Amino acid sequence: MRALFKLASISKLVLIVVPFAFAVPAFAQGGGASPIAVEGPWARATPAGARTGAVYMTLANKTSASDRLTAASSDVAAEVQIHEMSVVNGIMKMRQLTDGLAIPAGGSVTLKPGGYHVMLIGLKKPLAAGETFPLTLTFEKAGNISVTVRVKAMGAMQDNKSGGMGKMEMK
Repeated sequence: MRALFKLASISKLVLIVVPFAFAVPAFAQGGGASPIAVEGPWARATPAGARTGAVYMTLANKTSASDRLTAASSDVAAEVQIHEMSVVNGIMKMRQLTDGLAIPAGGSVTLKPGGYHVMLIGLKKPLAAGETFPLTLTFEKAGNISVTVRVKAMGAMQDNKSGGMGKMEMK
């Protein structure tokens, strides 16, 4: 009788534990298991009538192979592109990176004002400070990574590493 009771107890334990064993990998895929860490995604608030905005963040590659940010999408804009801003001969220039943005193996790339950024074109409504919106980043090897972007005040120049204000650097 005791052996039967132990067998019944073990069976109940298996029924409780086994579903959790299968659920753990599903939870891990959403964040910590990603080969690319997306740190501090943020955007500046835009004035009424603005048709463009930008998103900034740090992309850290946790693997021993380089990867490439090839595209991005969001429901807040008609089109989303990967851009670089630079100063050449005293003239500020912005260009779309049609081949994407390389993320070195074991390294990181910071998207910040005055440099690399994700450009939101054809905003469907102004970006308001304090709001958030979804953004999906597409990588050559890591695939799609969805993040939530926090909208900061119009003049924000956040340094993603410290969470404070950083300086604008023009290349």
